[in-house]
Amino acid sequence: MSFAMSNGVRLAYDEAGPADAVGAGAGASVGAGASPTVVLTHGGLGDRRMWDHQFQALARHCRVVRYDLRGAGESDDARGEFSRCDDLLGLMDALDIERAVLVGNSVGGAYSIEATLSAPERVSALALVCSGLTEYDWPAEMTAEVGHLIAEAVPADRMARYWNRTAESIDPADVAAVAEVNVRYMVAGPGRSLEELDPAIRELALEMCRHSFTREWSVPLYQERFLQPPIIERLRDIAVPTLIVNGVHDPSAIQEIADLLTVRIPGARRIDLDSGHLPSIERPEETTRALLEFVSARHTTVG
Repeated sequence: MSFAMSNGVRLAYDEAGPADAVGAGAGASVGAGASPTVVLTHGGLGDRRMWDHQFQALARHCRVVRYDLRGAGESDDARGEFSRCDDLLGLMDALDIERAVLVGNSVGGAYSIEATLSAPERVSALALVCSGLTEYDWPAEMTAEVGHLIAEAVPADRMARYWNRTAESIDPADVAAVAEVNVRYMVAGPGRSLEELDPAIRELALEMCRHSFTREWSVPLYQERFLQPPIIERLRDIAVPTLIVNGVHDPSAIQEIADLLTVRIPGARRIDLDSGHLPSIERPEETTRALLEFVSARHTTVG
């Protein structure tokens, strides 16, 4: 694990793979045998550990970087006003990555879309795994259902203090309860129970989610800046090869985003996996295979 400065914060990252990767900077030997660079961005329920299987497999064929978003994992806290898209591009600058295949899960997919639209010359391809969209208008039924489940787990007044950052202390039992709601609803999916997840997958998801909420509730409120106009209005402008990975047990609202991305992004290819919101840990072999095939299409030496 290493750290890189991006927009004034330290982002924790791991890097592996051959030094001759395309996009590896001015010092790289980019030629007929060079391979792509892949940057993995995790979702809001976890940290860079969700890419363990994909990181190790991709590193055998190409340069690969995975990192923790600010406020997640081992990166600096999220504070003030900032753009996660700028963080991603700033990390690429810090690591001398001129151009990369961007792979993102959930909100990490949304940030990868923003980076693709903001700096298209920096992105050679885009893989969106159970992706979200920034400034998306979530269905009222979904927000009501999630709100009801959280209210059953933690009293509303106490939950409000956590969200508003006015709680004097954070009760680990509340963190555990809210993490369980999120993992049950998102990682297992509304139609499955936690017990249907493999115990190791369930525990990793719960651990990452507990850590995420503990970090989130421990810092002052911050403000994210998003690309304008909103990316949902600009999906047809994406001009790079795009892979959509959908989990068939994901909440229907997330699967509707997969439908939207597939229809609006020119030439997008879609696959459906037997998973919830985190196929990278629930179906690691299938997710890795799909990504390897997708990346290999960008260059003949990967496979």
